[in-house]
Amino acid sequence: MFLRRHLRVTLLSTRHISSLANSPHRAVVYSSTGNPSQVLSARALPPLPPPSPTHLNLRVLLSPINPADINVIEGVYPSKPSIRPDLGNVFIAGNEGLAEVVDVGDSVNSVVPGDWVVMSKPQAGTWASQLSVGEGDVIKVPQGLSEVQAATMSVNPPTALCMLRDFASLSPGDYIVQNGANSAVGQAVIQISAALSLKTINLVRDRPDISELKSKLSSLGATHVLTYDELAEKSTKTRVKEWTSGRSIKLGLNCVGGRDTTLMTGLLGHDAHLVSYGAMSKSPLSLPTSYFIFKNLTSHGFWMSRWYDSHSKSDREQLLAELADMMIAGKLHAPEHEIVTLRGSDEQVSEQVREAIGKGSAGRHGKKVLLRFAEE
Repeated sequence: MFLRRHLRVTLLSTRHISSLANSPHRAVVYSSTGNPSQVLSARALPPLPPPSPTHLNLRVLLSPINPADINVIEGVYPSKPSIRPDLGNVFIAGNEGLAEVVDVGDSVNSVVPGDWVVMSKPQAGTWASQLSVGEGDVIKVPQGLSEVQAATMSVNPPTALCMLRDFASLSPGDYIVQNGANSAVGQAVIQISAALSLKTINLVRDRPDISELKSKLSSLGATHVLTYDELAEKSTKTRVKEWTSGRSIKLGLNCVGGRDTTLMTGLLGHDAHLVSYGAMSKSPLSLPTSYFIFKNLTSHGFWMSRWYDSHSKSDREQLLAELADMMIAGKLHAPEHEIVTLRGSDEQVSEQVREAIGKGSAGRHGKKVLLRFAEE
C-alpha cells in the first residue's frame, strides 16, 4: 500500500492536476436545523474554480458519520457550520473526513497534489465530493495509513489520547476507569492505554451478547470489563482493590452520566480526576459532595473542538502524528466500519444518506458508518 500510494503521489505531483472543473460535484446540505431525515438533501453544486494562491481544491475520499454530526444538524450542538450564501444560504453537513489534494494555489507549499489531508478546524462540510479550503485548514496525513484509519483519526482517537495525558499524571501500571467502553472513544482509550502500559477497568451495559463484547474489548487490550449491574454489586470495590493492589485510581472517563457515573466515581482514589466528554444517558452528573471534600476530587469537561481551537496547528499536527505512529505500529486499529457509497440522482443520494444516518445512529456501539461519493 505504501509503494502504491507513494507512486500515486509522485505521478500526481509531476503532472499537477489542474482542476476539478469537469468532475461531478455534490454535497449533503440543509437550510434549517431539525430532524436529519426531514432537513437534509443532496444537491449538485457548481464546479470548483481553480484555487486562489493560498487555497487548495480537494477530492473528499471518506466522511464518517459521528453522533455529534447528527446533533449539529438538529441544532443542539455548540459548534455550528458556516452558512454558504454563495450556494443559496445552506449549510454543508459533516465535520470529519479524509480528502486528497487535487490542485494547490501558487503560494501553497505545505502539501502537493496527491497528498492526503484531514481538516484542522471543525464543521468543514465534509459530506461533499469536493472542497475548497485554505492551506491552514488542513493537516497532511502521514503515509502508511489506510483510508479508514485516516478518515477517522481526527475526532475519537485524539479525544482518547488527550483525556489520558492532559488531566492526571499517570505512570505505567496505573489504572484508569471508564464507562461507555465499547463506544468509539472507549475502544480508542483501551488501545492507547495498552500502548502506554496503562491498565483499564471498562464499564458497559449488559446485553444478550455480553460475553462476546467482553472478549472483543479484551482483545483490544482491556484489562477488566464489567457491566453496570456488576459495578453496583457490593463486592466490586473489594475486587477492584485486589486488581489494583491497593493503588489509587487517578483518572475516570465519563460519557454516560447519571447513577452509573456516580457509582464509577466511587472507585476513584484521592486527588483523582473525573473527565466528562459525553452524556449518553441524558441524565445529570450527580456526585456526592464528600468526594470533593474528603477525596479532593476534581471534575472536568472535555471537548475536542475546544482543544483544537486553543492549540496551534503545530500542536494538532503533533497530536495526529502520535496517533499515526500507533496506527502504523498496529497498536491502534481502524474501527469496525461500513462504507456507504452514494450514487444516482440527488433524490436517490438523499435517501441513501438518510439510511446511512439511521445506521450510524443505531451503530453508535457497533460499526462506524462512512460516506463515499461515487465518481460518476
